[in-house]
Amino acid sequence: MDERSEQEQVRLEKMRSLEKNGHNPYGQKFERNTNTELLREKYDAYSKEELSNMDLPIFSLAGRIMTKRGKGKAAFAHIMDQEGQMQIYIRKNDVDDTTFELFQKADLGDIIGVKGHLMKTRVGELTLRISSYTHLTKALRPLPEKFHGLQDVEERYRRRYLDLIANENTRQTFRQRSEIIQSIRNFLQERGFMEVDTPILHPIVGGAAARPFKTHHNTLDMPFYLRIAPELYLKRLLVGGYEKVYELGRTFRNEGISVQHNPEFTMIELYQAYADMHTMMDLTEELISTVAKNVLGKSSVTYDEKEIDLSANFERIHMADAVKERLGIDFWRKDITFEEAKEFANNKGLEIPPHFTGIGHILNLLYESFVENEIVQPTFVYGHPIEISPLAKKSEDDERFTDRFEIVIDSREYGNAFSELNNPIDQKSRFENQIKEKDLGNIEANEMDTDYIEALEYGMPPAGGLGIGIDRLVMLLTNSKSIRDVILFPHMRQKK
Repeated sequence: MDERSEQEQVRLEKMRSLEKNGHNPYGQKFERNTNTELLREKYDAYSKEELSNMDLPIFSLAGRIMTKRGKGKAAFAHIMDQEGQMQIYIRKNDVDDTTFELFQKADLGDIIGVKGHLMKTRVGELTLRISSYTHLTKALRPLPEKFHGLQDVEERYRRRYLDLIANENTRQTFRQRSEIIQSIRNFLQERGFMEVDTPILHPIVGGAAARPFKTHHNTLDMPFYLRIAPELYLKRLLVGGYEKVYELGRTFRNEGISVQHNPEFTMIELYQAYADMHTMMDLTEELISTVAKNVLGKSSVTYDEKEIDLSANFERIHMADAVKERLGIDFWRKDITFEEAKEFANNKGLEIPPHFTGIGHILNLLYESFVENEIVQPTFVYGHPIEISPLAKKSEDDERFTDRFEIVIDSREYGNAFSELNNPIDQKSRFENQIKEKDLGNIEANEMDTDYIEALEYGMPPAGGLGIGIDRLVMLLTNSKSIRDVILFPHMRQKK
């Protein structure tokens, strides 16, 4: 039994009628010489009389029928292409009977090609007066009503193609996402960075603290992991002699889904030889400010009703100072003990996991629980404890901390960077400490990467590295509340 609705049955019959009368319901090539945006930009300012006196060529457009009205010997419609919508006008006297009948039988959602002369209606709307009409694709399902059919937010994510058809805001968001990514690439190319590709399947988990997706390679008969970060491969390239490299692509973490997290996301990681954490701070400021200006035309944004200033000179504060200012406990003290820090955290209502064995674990927990959520304007929080920074250089001022920072805006981390650890002996010791944490229950701890240690033993220059979450940056610059709003096809639970 066919479960199609009555409307769908009618459309199916129309498709069969097209075939019967020699019209292919799908797939003809159609040559266009313009688009709706170009026509509006070039001709919308002219009056009806001015357009009628201009010697203009025949224009060719293609797109989806979004509105349709009129009976008898003339009708209007709007068609939508990638750039927007434009009105078309068809009159029986301008085309043959077969063509006019084809148009009359077309449904909303059908994709058509049209050719004709440009005109303006009595109310001043730019319109293409059709002299040639071609059916291109028959839509067998009706489009959802613009203001009613896609109110279910989950359905917008599941059927993004309909969301793109119905919602101009969605189309604009993803146009801006493309512009943001291109602006980042241009920024780095102008500064001598080379874009590279590194493996997505990793034999060892490393480069970040996260849970991986695991798979198996049949021919090699060995496990592989979807990468949680490209870091260790990119730093191998510094060993090989490249001095400025970056990769912009997909990364995977087998973790929760929320307004800020998707298991598959886009990030950029870049590395610069002979640089350090402070170099990366300057680069981060300039990159974010430049991209905002290029895409939005300004260096400030309104996000969640807050005015965010993305111009240079972001605030910089040490994590220990931030916690001391907010909570009063001083982690700069040389005599502070783990038990004292743990008791302080317990009194604040925090539970300490078994793998938290160092004072730095407590410092970071206090920061994430009570400080980070109060930061609004762009701020570099630096000096992360050594216990949570296995790939960052120790601070020369105090070896309990590292030369690492996170860029935080409106309570969210947007990027992570450090002076890269290039001492192979120290790096091996840090990996060994991570293994101890894994044994104590830290499922996100890094594994020992002996090949990476070997690479460091050949000598990696001092370097700075930076990772930025592209999806979160797009959220900020497009004032999007959920990461799903800026990922074309976010992961969803299966429908029951």
